[in-house]
Amino acid sequence: MRGSLRYSKPKGLLIAPSILAADFACLGDEARRVEEGGCDMLHLDVMDGHFVPNISLGPPVVSSLRACTDLTFDAHLMISQPDRYVEAFAKAGADHITIHVESDGDTAATLRAIRELGCSAGLCLKPATPASVIEPFLDLLSMVLVMTVEPGFGGQSFMADMLPKIKTVRALSDQAARPFHVEVDGGIDAETAPLVAAAGADVLVAGTSVFRNPNGVAAAMAALRNK
Repeated sequence: MRGSLRYSKPKGLLIAPSILAADFACLGDEARRVEEGGCDMLHLDVMDGHFVPNISLGPPVVSSLRACTDLTFDAHLMISQPDRYVEAFAKAGADHITIHVESDGDTAATLRAIRELGCSAGLCLKPATPASVIEPFLDLLSMVLVMTVEPGFGGQSFMADMLPKIKTVRALSDQAARPFHVEVDGGIDAETAPLVAAAGADVLVAGTSVFRNPNGVAAAMAALRNK
């Protein structure tokens, strides 16, 4: 179901399949496949070839996908100048937009712009970035995304040394006047999901382990939820 993120303590883990691992020849069908399989939102990996060494999709693809599904679109902008593009992604159909704290521009102003566009806003942390950098922005956030791989490519191995950072971000959420979701992206599968959930994550981004699971997407997401 569509809608910007408004924090409420989840009854279970929320699953956001990463479209980067889908078959790009039939993205509409792939989105419907995970929707029917029971996902909670669709994670859209946006890469500009500058902030990260890869190029993926832009607003026209998001707009085309928007016509195919009512899922909440969780757009992760791995781009150098997000302030130039948040309006385009909001108009294309994004419901939630996450930018990188390491990107160029005025972070607080960009987060406020996202909210003024009717979307919820999030911040993402690369593996080398400490959790403390989000503290000035807590009242603007609906979600914080902790990367457990280096952003830019799918299919990488999970970085277990990010678990303490997830715990710190969860503590910041629990202590904040406005609690926020803690999302984790990178190497998430049935083995690593319990680790990040125990550390405090409540939203799991999973690409390869969902879209390319031989048992099907529904079984893959049930395994992530440990059901």
